[in-house]
Amino acid sequence: MSTDIKQKLIAAGIAAALPLIVLFEGTRQTAYLDPVSIPTICRGHTGGVKLGQTATIEQCDDMTVQDLLKAKAAMESCLKVPLNDNQRAAFTSFVFNVGPGRKGVKDGFCVLENGKPSTMITLLNKGDYTGACNQMQFWNKAGGVVYAGLTKRRAAERQLCLTPA
Repeated sequence: MSTDIKQKLIAAGIAAALPLIVLFEGTRQTAYLDPVSIPTICRGHTGGVKLGQTATIEQCDDMTVQDLLKAKAAMESCLKVPLNDNQRAAFTSFVFNVGPGRKGVKDGFCVLENGKPSTMITLLNKGDYTGACNQMQFWNKAGGVVYAGLTKRRAAERQLCLTPA
């Protein structure tokens, strides 16, 4: 990965999210269906992806940076407390994977399908950082199925979240 890309993530305070994304998403230059049948390419990029699509490593790098910056912005849209860099990176990785959520559509970091705020953001905005980090372990399902990979990913995100900066 280029130094320029790493510098962008460092400047955004989310550089520690990159190793999590690389480890748990992998890099696939040809589009595939994720476990819940969403067309995906590179390191978990889903926007506008069509099966059969291919990407260069440089394109994958660009998508990853843009996706992480978008996830950070979504996370910050409902956040009312300051975060250290490790917390910011952990929650950004989480939002990168889960999304912010949307009433009537799906559960996420900011809002649940029922329109209520998630327990994670509620605890976080009350200043209960440990409680919010500990909520990650409960988000290990896709399509209602527990996945070992998601369980490992949430454990790694939680660990980063609880690590002092």
